[in-house]
Amino acid sequence: MKELSLYLHIPFCVRKCPYCDFLSAPADGETIGRYADALIEEVKQASCAYTDHDVVTVFLGGGTPSLLHGKKMQVIMDAIRANYRLRADAEISMEANPGTVTKESLAAYREAGINRLSIGLQSADEALLRTLGRIHTKEDFVTAWAWADEAGFRNRNIDLMEGIPGQSLDAFEQTLRFALSCNPTHISAYSLIVEEGTPFFAKYHDGRGLPDEETERAMYALTGQLLSANGYRRYEISNYAQDGFECLHNIGYWNGREYVGFGIGSSSYVNHTRWKNTSDLKTYMSCALREEVQHLTMQDEMAEFMFLGLRMMCGVSKEVFAARFSQKMDDVYGDVIKKHAAEGLLLDGDHVRLTEEGISVSNYVMADFLF
Repeated sequence: MKELSLYLHIPFCVRKCPYCDFLSAPADGETIGRYADALIEEVKQASCAYTDHDVVTVFLGGGTPSLLHGKKMQVIMDAIRANYRLRADAEISMEANPGTVTKESLAAYREAGINRLSIGLQSADEALLRTLGRIHTKEDFVTAWAWADEAGFRNRNIDLMEGIPGQSLDAFEQTLRFALSCNPTHISAYSLIVEEGTPFFAKYHDGRGLPDEETERAMYALTGQLLSANGYRRYEISNYAQDGFECLHNIGYWNGREYVGFGIGSSSYVNHTRWKNTSDLKTYMSCALREEVQHLTMQDEMAEFMFLGLRMMCGVSKEVFAARFSQKMDDVYGDVIKKHAAEGLLLDGDHVRLTEEGISVSNYVMADFLF
């Protein structure tokens, strides 16, 4: 059977964070319920196209999926189990905001079949949480973390953010050490990107108020050093895990596994074709309209295989590349690989992978693999 990942987008939040450019917005309970019903219907209707696939991962992202009532989450998971070949050991992840969960809702999510929780802490500094516009406090996180443990979640990720306006290296280190004290199985540490169109862009696009480049580099280096010393292996540019707890859903993206997205704005990639759902909520709830359908050429797929695979610390296998595309990697990208290897940014062997220096300029390196 072919392997397939499912992504379900829950585009609602209590309040839009000023740095966020994701497709999300506040909504009332009735709208959230109607949207969830439309999502369930899309899940059911699409299933006939994937009878020859095994679903190996499911990811509920947002927005804030933890705004969904536990009973509605149960209906969603029942629809997936009834209409798809969901493997018994499938990784089923859900993002959660600590300001939106209760002891009862977490127990209901676990009973519905969610077995991996990703909780957005971002920072353990109260002032920085206010700067980010987060609706939760550090204490809210501590309470939610304990409730998740009580509900039986053993596979839990903590999301952290570096490069926050006003964040010092010392404050970031305190957040890292606090996260480690919680003993998560996985830690994601992302640099804040000031995206155009957000309130943060208007305020910080010129860089004033943000940590300087030297401090950001020090934060990144400290993350690797401190997490490695405490048993977390960096397996992707921004992701660290205890042994056996890497995020299988994201690894599927980086390795080119087929995936189907449900909900507004979600993307899919199946049978050399990529498409995206409408981003309009009213249109979606009347009919899940596809848009931006793109049939990928082999050159498109080779380029994606390279620049996504290079996010992984293990890099891209030349053997797997040849088996997948019936061409040798060196015949297609030999000049690019030699160029960046000479610059000290790539290591060239059975796998092509970024060096430590290459990671810091990864966008520059990856861009050269685009045709």
